[in-house]
Amino acid sequence: MACNHIYPSILSADFANLGSELQAIKTADAAHIDVMDNHFVPNLTWGLPVVKRLHEVSPIPFDIHLMIEDADRWAPQYAEIGCESVTFHAEAAIAPIKLARTLRENGAKAGMALRPATAVEPYLDMLSELDMLLIMTVEPGFGGQKFLEVTLPKIRRAAEAIRGSGLELRLQVDGGITEETILRAAEAGADTFVAGSSVYGQDDAAAAIAGLRAAANGVSHATS
Repeated sequence: MACNHIYPSILSADFANLGSELQAIKTADAAHIDVMDNHFVPNLTWGLPVVKRLHEVSPIPFDIHLMIEDADRWAPQYAEIGCESVTFHAEAAIAPIKLARTLRENGAKAGMALRPATAVEPYLDMLSELDMLLIMTVEPGFGGQKFLEVTLPKIRRAAEAIRGSGLELRLQVDGGITEETILRAAEAGADTFVAGSSVYGQDDAAAAIAGLRAAANGVSHATS
């Protein structure tokens, strides 16, 4: 059975109580931290000082998703403060291979994200430089969007390429993940799932995480 990972996004959390909101998801595999600069995407969240302090009190690892311009400059700094995984957008990186190597040199896992309309094929030759590939299943920038079914073929192609490479590489999806859509994403080959409102929008975040994990693992049982 494949090992599936649930990464709740604090973009859907209560911003006034982020410390306790991180405690509420301590049964998850990592916390997904969306960093937005109001340039690469039309939204603004938090920056390095806030992420650093939250990381110091978090009970689980941090999965940083940088939706920012000038990723080559800023991404390494998130690795330097101890964030366990740092994902940059291919569309925002000038030298993605160099950047991925710098992240690894600084002790973080290197991830690369693709917007829904960005083809995966031009980046398949650099899979060995990555620890994770993120296929966005909504347009990045805002939480609470609906899952884009049009991304499923790209998830399948990415999963096939990863299997064919023989690499230990996670395939993450982010956007519109619910107990229903996680079934389709897992069936397509994803193994790491970012969920925002479907976790923080529930009365019991731990129960929501368990429900998502069970749904994804159900597909793994059926297809193994």
